[in-house]
Amino acid sequence: MSIGAHLVELRKRLMIAAAGLILGMVVAFIVTDPVIAWITEPIRVITERRGDDFSALNFANVTSAFDLRMRIAFSIGIFLSAPVWLWQIWAFIMPGLTRKEIRYTVSFVAAAVPLFFIGCWVGMLIVPHVIELMWGFTPEGGVNFYNASDYYDFVFKLMIVIGVAFVLPVFLVALNVAGVMSGRAILKGWRVAIIIATVFAALATPAADVVSMLMLAGILIVLFFAAAGVSMLFDRRKARRAVAAGLPGSTA
Repeated sequence: MSIGAHLVELRKRLMIAAAGLILGMVVAFIVTDPVIAWITEPIRVITERRGDDFSALNFANVTSAFDLRMRIAFSIGIFLSAPVWLWQIWAFIMPGLTRKEIRYTVSFVAAAVPLFFIGCWVGMLIVPHVIELMWGFTPEGGVNFYNASDYYDFVFKLMIVIGVAFVLPVFLVALNVAGVMSGRAILKGWRVAIIIATVFAALATPAADVVSMLMLAGILIVLFFAAAGVSMLFDRRKARRAVAAGLPGSTA
């Protein structure tokens, strides 16, 4: 295909992806009420514990409530329309890939997507503990009015960050498959990996919430060792194939 044909194809793919996103946003906008109720559950728990109305979600101006719903609709719309725009990306780049590259790409996506959503789910499990813990530092007689936009940013960013962290081990396996790092090299960095996982967990959760920090760090460390183990299995398979093919320098 010529450059012009590629650009026309890209425009077509982008328009289909945009249409999918808009449709996803429309559907997501309808369910914003249960989503808001879900993410604000910790606030209601705090209010019930105190027996007053000193903890609430605050909308600072006339359009704040609508803006919040639109941001939620956009975020959920991206996830709902993921099959559409992921397929458009795949359909655009697939003609230029070999069979081996296609197989590796499908495997990568099949592993990365579930891990990302599992990470987001873990983030949602951590959020209530973080909010309740931070509320505990409110002095007697203090009032907690959570700005709706800031509150949503906190919940959403924490989910995304933890979701991405869960996908990082897949990138390690991808580097191994590409021949950049061996499984032994990945495993040798286990001390650094534990330190990084612990520091990340400490930054993603409040310093006083030790349980959430240890839970998140433990999951990340397990994922790291799983990535190292899978990489070592791949290396062993490559070595066996090299021996079977009689390649120079190969060992059994």
